[in-house]
Amino acid sequence: MVLLGFHVPMEEAEEQQLVERLKRQDEAAFNELVRLYDKRVFRLVLRMLNDRAEAEDVAQEVFVTIFKAIGNFRGESKLSTWIYRIATNHCKNRIKYLDRRARGKKSELDEVSEHAAMESASMSSSAQVARPDEQAEANQIEGIVRAAIAELDEDQRELVILRDVENLSYEEIQQITGLPEGTVKSRLHRARLSLMKSVQKATGLSKEAKKGKNA
Repeated sequence: MVLLGFHVPMEEAEEQQLVERLKRQDEAAFNELVRLYDKRVFRLVLRMLNDRAEAEDVAQEVFVTIFKAIGNFRGESKLSTWIYRIATNHCKNRIKYLDRRARGKKSELDEVSEHAAMESASMSSSAQVARPDEQAEANQIEGIVRAAIAELDEDQRELVILRDVENLSYEEIQQITGLPEGTVKSRLHRARLSLMKSVQKATGLSKEAKKGKNA
């Protein structure tokens, strides 16, 4: 399965024309932007919030903000990077709001059809047909990775998603987060270690439960 990257392939001149149309409050341009980015934005906020209903609400807010704030876009970064920054900021604000309300987390990341970039190497390639038991195990591992990402604190989760799921460059991550490259790398290293421990713990428990069931 091909991963849906956040960046939309677009020539620089084409992107500039789209931005100019958006700045003129061109409704057709806005509809085009939504068509290009709606799935990408929704996937991002769903990964950040781990709640489908909240993700749908925040995704709508993101596009409203884009339309209102497009006049402030100076072209110092890619349009997609600017949109990503708006989306992550909305997610952080919503997470803080939900924390204040002491809302419980939900696990609905299985609604996302794309595979996490860090899923187990044991998963079969697209050219192979997996046995049912192998596919079930692969799906279980993928779910564990998604759940582990959702359990990271919001700053660590953001960096893991930016770098390891969306495959953004360190330069783009700096533009989005405002953090120096060294800080990004050190925090990402700690986030990956935390993620690895969570996945190892969960997979270990899963194996023990499977052994007990087969005993």
